Amino acid sequence: MAPAVEVSNSWDSSLMPELLPIYYKKLFPFTQYFKWLRYKESGPNYFKNREFSFTLKDDIYLRYRSYADQAEMEKDIRSKCPYKIDIGAVYTCSPKLRDMVRAGEFVAQYKELVFDIDMTDYDDVRSCCSGADICLSCWPLMTIAIKIIHRALTEDFGFKHLLWVYSGRRGVHCWVCDEKARKLSAAARAAVAEYLSLVKGGANMKKKVVLKYNQLHVSIRKALEIISDYFDDYFVNRQDLLSTEEQFQTLKGLITDEQVLALIKELEDTDGFGETSELRWACLKGIFCKRMSSEGSVCTSAPLHEMPHNMKEIMLQYTYPRLDVNVSKGVNHLLKSPFCIHPKTGRVCVPIDINHVDTFDPFKVPTLHDLTEQLAVWKGEGNLLDYKKTSLKPYIESFERFLTTLSKHNTESDNIVMDTTA
Repeated sequence: MAPAVEVSNSWDSSLMPELLPIYYKKLFPFTQYFKWLRYKESGPNYFKNREFSFTLKDDIYLRYRSYADQAEMEKDIRSKCPYKIDIGAVYTCSPKLRDMVRAGEFVAQYKELVFDIDMTDYDDVRSCCSGADICLSCWPLMTIAIKIIHRALTEDFGFKHLLWVYSGRRGVHCWVCDEKARKLSAAARAAVAEYLSLVKGGANMKKKVVLKYNQLHVSIRKALEIISDYFDDYFVNRQDLLSTEEQFQTLKGLITDEQVLALIKELEDTDGFGETSELRWACLKGIFCKRMSSEGSVCTSAPLHEMPHNMKEIMLQYTYPRLDVNVSKGVNHLLKSPFCIHPKTGRVCVPIDINHVDTFDPFKVPTLHDLTEQLAVWKGEGNLLDYKKTSLKPYIESFERFLTTLSKHNTESDNIVMDTTA
């Protein structure tokens, strides 16, 4: 079993009532947040009809919050100081006025296409942590998931505006903000999520990935190319997933190729496998490569993503993204907002720059305590905005770059519409 890479986290959740008012008064990016969610090209009611929900101290839950404008939203959030903010759908009328319309007239119309990837769903393929715990040894699973999902959504579906956000504790969220994504029906959302789902089956199912065809779908082939860059390091060095006999037998249970199993038995009978993950994995790759070779000779140079199907199934089962499809398919499903604070860790739910996903470290994300301390000790000169005095600055700037691209694309789309109707 691989030891967890220990990272200090001295967050004291009892500080939330004292520090949250400072955060919402000085640091929360209300202007950028409003600019995002109003989607200027979508009409004046788009923001007014958006649902927000709050989780307050002692788990008091408030749904169907909605606002006429940024000022009203700021006032309510600063007044309530929510421990958690969730964002819901855009409805046919303002959520706070839902009781004033007839039954059936309050309907969720639009929402970003969202994805939720949670590390707890990977407990059977990580040895360092379990449950809500994460460390730097298992975080590559999130890196792989982001890269695979991002590539598929942009290249296979043509979406352009994806906002990746750290959940604040053990996972990541993706907000697909393209207009065509926001207008998808529940059935279309479910279809996209199913397209991206490959690992199937519960805790009692051993083999969760079955590739039915010799000719791989391009999406799976591209995913394997991404996985190949990480698999050896994750499987052997970070997780040590073949160090025990039980782990080795678990992997053997995923192998259905009789010739491969026969070659494995030959080595086992001569104690040729060794006892370390590194040796065992090297032997397995050699066996699969030998199986692939028409001449029967061991070929150790084949890239992992070019190995036989059974090897690909193993790689996918251990590292392919595991999505909560229910989060994605529901138009009215709420999802935790960017820039709120996770009460268990104190960390801000910050955007993840897709161009720097390999260097993103969840343990370097600023906490509520970090930010208020940085404000308190600031000695610089000038009229800087408060967030620029803290380690939140690069994350808000990343969010602003996302918004600039989104706004530019919407403006270009408006111009195209004007040109075609002139």
